[in-house]
Amino acid sequence: MNASGAIAEFWRTAGDLLFPPVCVHCGGLVEGGGLRHLCPRCERLVVVVRPPCCRVCGHPFAGEATGERTCMHCAELEPVFREGRTCILLQGPGRALVHALKYHHAPHVLEDMAVLIRAAGVADRLRGAVLVPVPLHPRKERERGYNQSRLLAERFAAAAGGTTRVAEPLRRVVDTPTQTRLDRRTRQANLKNAFALRAGAAINAADRYVLVDDVFTTGSTLNACAAVLRRAGALNLDVVTFGHG
Repeated sequence: MNASGAIAEFWRTAGDLLFPPVCVHCGGLVEGGGLRHLCPRCERLVVVVRPPCCRVCGHPFAGEATGERTCMHCAELEPVFREGRTCILLQGPGRALVHALKYHHAPHVLEDMAVLIRAAGVADRLRGAVLVPVPLHPRKERERGYNQSRLLAERFAAAAGGTTRVAEPLRRVVDTPTQTRLDRRTRQANLKNAFALRAGAAINAADRYVLVDDVFTTGSTLNACAAVLRRAGALNLDVVTFGHG
């Protein structure tokens, strides 16, 4: 650790002593454990996804599985992308981390998300790729203050290392209503023509592109973005999400 890193760690430790961090899931004090915003008890409840898993969305299979398989979540999805991976299941404390980032203006939880990204082992699959965050509509990004998918893409890129980089060739042109409680058919209808290529954006057919989003639910948003990139010339196209649920 360099001098600036040591100083930052000192002040962070001092801050924790004066103002102990609070668990974003249960509200208790965070004392010990490997995460800073989940207490050790809640940390143990986070389900990190391990193989075998669905080739489309990354949802894990129970027990043993052979070959490439598709789970029931993706039975009706016709993916424009090749394969997908995810880091955790979106339940309990894992959901609390995503909601803190997405709805409660808490970008500081990204340090815990970065730890879980590394624990899930997806970073090796991203090395050398161009990571493309799913864009927010400008109105929503102004209200939130950031695009959570862009922040997560930066953490994925840092974990992957090498020549992995983040690019933003996509824009959201339709301010769609929230998709949270909608089924796949309604989501697909809402997202028709919702995304477009940015003016001047260039897609290199020789590059591997990986779309990044916070959550894989039905895959409709990622598929809509993938269709735009595919039409623009992206031949090698995958997706990765932090959570699934």
